[in-house]
Amino acid sequence: MQFLIFAISYPIIWILSLLPMRVLYILSDFLYILFFYLIGYRKKVVLENLQLAFPTKDLSELKTIQKDFFKHFTDIFVESIKAFSITKKTLLKRYKFTNPELINELYDKGRSIAFMGAHQANWEWSISIPLYVKIKCFGAYTRIGNTYFDKTVKKSRTKFGFIGYKTSETIKSITRNFDEGIQGLYLLLSDQSPQIHKTHYWREFMGIKVPIHTGAEMIAKKFDMAVVNYSVKKLKRGYFEVTFETITEHPNNFKDYEITDKYLAITERNINSQPAYYLWSHKRFKHRNKVPKEWL
Repeated sequence: MQFLIFAISYPIIWILSLLPMRVLYILSDFLYILFFYLIGYRKKVVLENLQLAFPTKDLSELKTIQKDFFKHFTDIFVESIKAFSITKKTLLKRYKFTNPELINELYDKGRSIAFMGAHQANWEWSISIPLYVKIKCFGAYTRIGNTYFDKTVKKSRTKFGFIGYKTSETIKSITRNFDEGIQGLYLLLSDQSPQIHKTHYWREFMGIKVPIHTGAEMIAKKFDMAVVNYSVKKLKRGYFEVTFETITEHPNNFKDYEITDKYLAITERNINSQPAYYLWSHKRFKHRNKVPKEWL
């Protein structure tokens, strides 16, 4: 059954991915109307998140951001499809890095890097990072239930040089690299909601106290990695600019959660600068009423 589903659906995805971006954006416009006006996919969740994150904005402004988010959301969907067949030339034209020398300088110093990012603008095309830097790039992935799709998606995400490892084997994979003397850049998206039973830290994010992922900081300290944030800015439809920012080269000089706080401050700054381009469809604030007494 898995193969049958794959055999029917993947050729359609592949053919769509071969279409020019201008055609895919016409498809995106149609999907926007479908998701926003006809299906109403997570409209309530998005608006509630925006109301929590921007309590001083009036409802009309929030609804404008909501609409702009859904237009961007469907763009991300078709851009993700394009990733299956996107060429190096197209990616270098549309997804540019302003200061890759920052990463290369850390590599020349012999450092490995905990690379912190967020679900802002377009994170799917970050598969192009190895095209810009000298260091080996690693990224965790969660296996897809359909084994045929799992292999295909993994192949697509690693075609420009990223090396994948299972999320459940993150520490094991990094430890093996360090034991073998392999420098690495480890992509860690840390802005989404962790499981409550795995939470060690609560703080305000966009003004709401929520559980916070601290895995990136823990990994950076355990392996003495430099910590670098990458911020993605949407310049216009289909064009993005990425900027690197060093949080610290010496993570063990910081108290617990200080690195995480710095990362979240950068993330909030980026969200406030382009509020429609953050992943508001995720229930980021769903645990806000479950704050343990010790964190109040």
